[in-house]
Amino acid sequence: MALDFFAGCAGGAAGVLVGHPFDTVKVRLQVQSVSNAKYRGTLHCFQSIIKQESTMGLYKGIGSPMMGLTFINALVFGVQGNTLRYLGKDTPLNQFLAGAAAGSIQCVICCPMELAKTRLQLQGTGEYKSKSKTYKNSLDCLLKIYRKEGLRGINRGMVTTFLRETPSFGFYFLTYDYLSRYLSCEINDTFIIPKLLFAGGMSGIVSWLSTYPIDVIKSRLQADGIGGVNNYNGIMDCVRKSYKEEGWRVFSRGLTSTLLRAFPVNAATFATVTLFLMYMRGENEVNECEAGPAIQQPNSM
Repeated sequence: MALDFFAGCAGGAAGVLVGHPFDTVKVRLQVQSVSNAKYRGTLHCFQSIIKQESTMGLYKGIGSPMMGLTFINALVFGVQGNTLRYLGKDTPLNQFLAGAAAGSIQCVICCPMELAKTRLQLQGTGEYKSKSKTYKNSLDCLLKIYRKEGLRGINRGMVTTFLRETPSFGFYFLTYDYLSRYLSCEINDTFIIPKLLFAGGMSGIVSWLSTYPIDVIKSRLQADGIGGVNNYNGIMDCVRKSYKEEGWRVFSRGLTSTLLRAFPVNAATFATVTLFLMYMRGENEVNECEAGPAIQQPNSM
């Protein structure tokens, strides 16, 4: 269990490094105003950030997901594994339920972490330019939010995070379990790592597709209030106003960059977890698909 925990941390770190630039682009696209759009699409957003803020602009807010990585992986692996053992049988339904349980529990850490990440990704850009350098880092961001708004401010977006993470983690573990069985990940299989890469990448894509519209609302709620003005009174108000102003397409904004990110992030995670376990065990094998997925994501997967 200790090896699984540390392998998950290493895999999650690799996933954050690979996927954070895509996450930055996703958040920028999700929250930009349709009447004063700064970015025309995923590629233009990438190009603009690099041109105006250098490559490091793509890594704004990375400290937040890195900071909460250990705790999130501990919760995900611990809750998922123990729930599956409690349910008794390794069935598709139990895989989904165990994953959903893991997703719901880790929201306690995931929500504040993503709040800080979102605020740091947005500060100094677009309509938030006048408020640049409000936060020095992730911890400073959370402290300032707490001092101003209390625990309620720190947990802004908690309900939408829960609604996103619970089913998405269920679909994540269910898809991984199905694909790993379908691909026959055997101990001595020469292609076990490519198979795990594929299973992890596809699982990430499925999990994001299952709840993406909720993620758009979450990003908007967590970005709301920057500059001192709140545009939304809650989840349904955000849904109504977003739909009224931009139509149904608003709920898929940033999806391209998210899916482009989902596969390599989870592929990197699986490869790192597998190689870590192989090295630590001093053997060239792992148990049948034992290297479970480490979610970075903050959810963000």
